[in-house]
Amino acid sequence: MTGSIAHDRGPADGEERARPLIVTEDAQLLDDLLRLCAAAGARPEVHHGLPEHGGAWDTAPLVLVGDDALHRVRGAVRRRGVCLVGHEQDDPRVWQWAVEIGADHVLRLPDAEEWLVDRIADVAEGVGHPALTVGVLGGRGGAGASTLACALALTAARSGRRTMLVDADPLGGGLDVLLGGETAKGLRWPAFAESKGRVGANALEESLPSLHDLRVLSWDRGDTVTVPPGAMRAVMAAARRRGGAVVVDLPRRLDDSVVAALAQVDLGLLVVPAELRAVAAAGRVATAVAAVLRDLRAVVRAPGTAGLDGDEVAGLLGLPLAGELPAEPGLARAGGPPGADGHSPLARFCEGFWAHFPAEGAS
Repeated sequence: MTGSIAHDRGPADGEERARPLIVTEDAQLLDDLLRLCAAAGARPEVHHGLPEHGGAWDTAPLVLVGDDALHRVRGAVRRRGVCLVGHEQDDPRVWQWAVEIGADHVLRLPDAEEWLVDRIADVAEGVGHPALTVGVLGGRGGAGASTLACALALTAARSGRRTMLVDADPLGGGLDVLLGGETAKGLRWPAFAESKGRVGANALEESLPSLHDLRVLSWDRGDTVTVPPGAMRAVMAAARRRGGAVVVDLPRRLDDSVVAALAQVDLGLLVVPAELRAVAAAGRVATAVAAVLRDLRAVVRAPGTAGLDGDEVAGLLGLPLAGELPAEPGLARAGGPPGADGHSPLARFCEGFWAHFPAEGAS
């Protein structure tokens, strides 16, 4: 049984990274709560009763009160972030007890373990603005989606945003290669393929290669070419909790893993060359993606080369126009990753994009 009897906000921002408080004398319950704290990356403070002179009761961002300790915390100063936790809570009086101590939630283990781990992890990591998450995909093969994804990420990082680039296309060859970092130390997707539950945001960031002032989650050159939807969901959620900007390079095909990624994308960019066949192919992609992603926009590459401009292409696709990418013949010979030259047309497009869609959490 898990229920909410209040909807107050959490503790003040200055308290977010303080240690959670556990109040119980039940050895089995304490073992379970310590295990959940460890899974969430938190080191709790443990008391058998109400701490003297308030102390941690007043300052802890989250208080977990065992149902065995109810009589020891009655009369404590009411505060937010208190959860009443136990193994057996079929007694209808449990709700009355929760009201008496000012608890926000009543939790029964093991039913509420996943919810509680998430709540403890929020405390351990701090809760801020989620990252603006931008998904980039091609309207047809060779449209330049990976190039744009890398350039957007590089531009965001260059402007001081906390940035992560996620390669969600296992058959794309690896974005670390495109960035010139295929030998850089750090984990790749196969290390996260078995992830279940919650992935720590800080742990994810620290484990990934750092290339050009951004973190990159790419593929290695091994045989693993799939990530289960649950792992994709967990990793994407962790990336978003870091704040700043997350750019995701997406494949055109929609399997369950890609749908899980799209579910956490705020804005999608469909890269479409200004060619009639490309527009026809992109129409099918747009129809499939729009069923999952609410905000999908067209980026038209090299408009005018086939007599079509950006507005016409976007109109044919029934999508808003995010912008036009002029032709850049020397891009492949530039010798650096896409967007590294801040004066190139590609970089100027990306700067304009981020000016229009500022990411939260810029450093």
